[in-house]
Amino acid sequence: MNDTINAISVMERARRVRVAAFDVDGILTDGRLYYTDSGEEIKAFNAQDGHGIKMLRDSGVIVAIITSRTSRVVERRAHDLGIEHLYQGVANKLDTMNDLLKRLGFDLQAASYMGDDVIDLPVLRRCGLAVSVPEAPAVVRKHAHVVTRAQGGCGAVREFSEWVMQAQGTLDARLAEYLA
Repeated sequence: MNDTINAISVMERARRVRVAAFDVDGILTDGRLYYTDSGEEIKAFNAQDGHGIKMLRDSGVIVAIITSRTSRVVERRAHDLGIEHLYQGVANKLDTMNDLLKRLGFDLQAASYMGDDVIDLPVLRRCGLAVSVPEAPAVVRKHAHVVTRAQGGCGAVREFSEWVMQAQGTLDARLAEYLA
């Protein structure tokens, strides 16, 4: 958690989250870009992050991906996770987030965004809960309400998902399905 932000206000921010949007490179992946000799892009996704997204979605939080790059593999991953709101090739992530929230009937205070680079700052600086990862540049971490312990693509999304569900009182119900 960012030391400059009061933990109580961060918990309250997490309780208000109705829409959780994620960047891809550096958040859903470790940020490295792989290309084959034929030019095809390859990305590695964390299975636990994916299940965290599914649990978060099943707890009632709407999940979205907003990324500046475009990749067929991201489309496939979004489909596999049941993410209906996928925005690729986005130059202005704040405009996209605002359009999504308007269509869904929410404002920025009901939204979280998880990003790791300066292109994410306009959204991070305005949404209700701004989340980043330890390897993000200092300026990005400075504007996050929460910085995960886990690195991007290595459990950070799962950590965030469980943290929001805990704040909203839905985590125990999601875990009970597996403990029965």
